[in-house]
Amino acid sequence: MEKVNITINGRKISAPAGTTVLRAAQDAGIDIPTLCNHPALAPIGVCRVCLVEVKGMPAFQPACTSLVTEGMEVQTETPPLVEARKFILDMLFSERNHFCMYCEMSGNCELQNLGYRYGLDHWVYPTYNKPFPIDATHQHLLLEHNRCVLCRRCIRSCAELTANHTLDMRRRGIESMVQADTNVPFGDSSCISCGGCAQVCPTGAIFDKRSAYMGPDKKMDHVQSTCTQCSLGCSTKVFTRGDLVVRVDGDWDGAVNGGRLCKKGRFDPLNDERKRLTRPLIRGRGGLGPASWEEALQAVVERMSGARAQDIGVLTSSRLTNEALYQVKQLFRQEMKVTNLGLLNGGAPKVFEKAQGSLADISKGDLILVVGADPVKDQPVASYLVKGAVDKGSRLIVVDGKDNGLAPFAHQRLEMAEADKAVDTAQRATRPVVLYGPGLTEKAANSLRKLQTKAAFVALEPGVNTRAAAAFGLQNGFQPQAAKVLYLMLGEQRWDGEDLLKQAAKDAFIVVQAGYESSLTQQADVVLPAAIWSEQAGSLTNTEGRLLKINRALEPRGEAKPDLEIISLLANKLGKKIATSLDEISARAAQELK
Repeated sequence: MEKVNITINGRKISAPAGTTVLRAAQDAGIDIPTLCNHPALAPIGVCRVCLVEVKGMPAFQPACTSLVTEGMEVQTETPPLVEARKFILDMLFSERNHFCMYCEMSGNCELQNLGYRYGLDHWVYPTYNKPFPIDATHQHLLLEHNRCVLCRRCIRSCAELTANHTLDMRRRGIESMVQADTNVPFGDSSCISCGGCAQVCPTGAIFDKRSAYMGPDKKMDHVQSTCTQCSLGCSTKVFTRGDLVVRVDGDWDGAVNGGRLCKKGRFDPLNDERKRLTRPLIRGRGGLGPASWEEALQAVVERMSGARAQDIGVLTSSRLTNEALYQVKQLFRQEMKVTNLGLLNGGAPKVFEKAQGSLADISKGDLILVVGADPVKDQPVASYLVKGAVDKGSRLIVVDGKDNGLAPFAHQRLEMAEADKAVDTAQRATRPVVLYGPGLTEKAANSLRKLQTKAAFVALEPGVNTRAAAAFGLQNGFQPQAAKVLYLMLGEQRWDGEDLLKQAAKDAFIVVQAGYESSLTQQADVVLPAAIWSEQAGSLTNTEGRLLKINRALEPRGEAKPDLEIISLLANKLGKKIATSLDEISARAAQELK
């Protein structure tokens, strides 16, 4: 890439042609203050806080939209620039009611930080005393117009990152306000609760209700991790204080999601009202009662030790880590020779032996085929990428039922029996991309194989860690009626097990390893309490085949233990020698998943 030579504050640097002055400065470690700018959003230069002096230019220039040119000389913090920024900030503080001591974002506010940086200690101009409305109708978010600086970050996030276009501006001048749809209450709008608007907001204009007034980020611990709500594996930052998860943000450097999150990843895990399992339970004459881990595991071992391999059935959720699934394989498949193994959710059909593409290909495609998958429902962040590509001119063909969430955005919708038509269209495209899921039929798969050398293929797996479960041979069918001992590992999956209980033998001994109470745990003979998403460490294999790390943010609640540890304890009780070190298991699992 061509480089240009520029000078910033007397320092000579090189930057790629087409780079903005702001980006060139940041890459060189030179700080230029900003407010409306955000690295994940296209710059628009509305706040003017990033003004710089460019030699030869008669007026100050916004660094976020000015491109570098050969020989450019830039100054970023001269006395006139400082005075200009102070004036801009004084005007911003006067336009709404920015009383920091009452604001939820005090300590996290970018406007407040700029005020401190430039020594603002009083109002230069009378503050705007007209009260603006507060919209608290949304389940998760609060829209506080009195704190808004009209930077439009929320609007741009809604359009550029999620392609939902719920937010926009209404009125003009000092009366300008962010609105949802055609000025309907936020809670009644087309908002999909991705929460991106709150994460990019530089002030307290839009914020997450649940984490409000929990303290600034500097008083919290935060852990880089991976979302465990679907098979995409979005990168997250988990903020905790004490023994509580306060907030989950998207990681702007995330290779899968680029900072995007959906309602499932941002809000649902923090609002799960199911009752936690915090100690082992054993069924006695009076029903389920508390027990020690020693007693619970001994009860399981006594039943398993007296059963033949063909009398044991193991069913696992895909919400377990790579390491836990690997241990399931080691203990039950290899050591105990159990063959009655199954996965709660199925998988996408195997169109090709190896992965053919990645989610990043979506934004590059000029034609996108979605076949037998509904990412709006199952992998929402993938649907944002698809809708974003459509916004930029890509054509979308949905091959599925009429209820598919992407059908309203499609240029053409076809039934599965018409997959050949979609393939014919894709043959004429330049960069076709195929997203397929569990609804893909064998006939349609045969049609898609005609595009093997032309299209990028991405399987959208149902569940969470489905690829790893399949790689470890845990999808070879499950027959509950054939088992006298049923070992069920649910993780956090919502499942009442009604169909299983109808098929299972009446005298079957049922062991449930789960994080939450359910109607299934109430029917179990032994319940083993498992740690949940924020309490486990390990890795996941996402739908593209990426190995993604999970880090523990909190200690397990009560006596709950990570799935990996429970399986290891059971193996030891059974006298089976399998690896128990997390690092050793992670390395072995990763080797098999290559």
